[in-house]
Amino acid sequence: MPDLTQYLWIIWLVFILICVIIELLSLEFTFLMIAAGSLAGLGANLLGAVWWLQILVAAVLSVLLLLTIRPLLLRVMAKGADPTPTNVAALIGLSGRVVSTVGGDTGGLVKLANGETWTARLSPGTGHGALEPGDEVHVAAIEGSTAVVTPSERNTA
Repeated sequence: MPDLTQYLWIIWLVFILICVIIELLSLEFTFLMIAAGSLAGLGANLLGAVWWLQILVAAVLSVLLLLTIRPLLLRVMAKGADPTPTNVAALIGLSGRVVSTVGGDTGGLVKLANGETWTARLSPGTGHGALEPGDEVHVAAIEGSTAVVTPSERNTA
């Protein structure tokens, strides 16, 4: 029966390939650092190190890369990122007008400044009974597909 440790290099190559594929799907640099550490384990194998030393070399280098190089890469990648809020976060604070009556217990419709019409309900604790069509509102939160709105300063005066 052959010694299976002589085929350990194949396991290293397969593991590196799997890590690179996962990295291509996740783009977080985590599996790239593990693949680089495993490459050092493969190098230790090719230099004739015992199996436990190969694993130790791979683990130590992977941890070092994760703690040093990965944060640096993430910072560099985030430098050119657009800080503008998108999706639901972009709706918070947006103004709009009531289309159909928004009451304390009943929901209504509001047309936001971006042109979208949302179902809406009044934010609790506003002290307002109901908002009539034409009243100006501001989006305080988004809960599911409902905009939680507060009356504008102009409506309360």
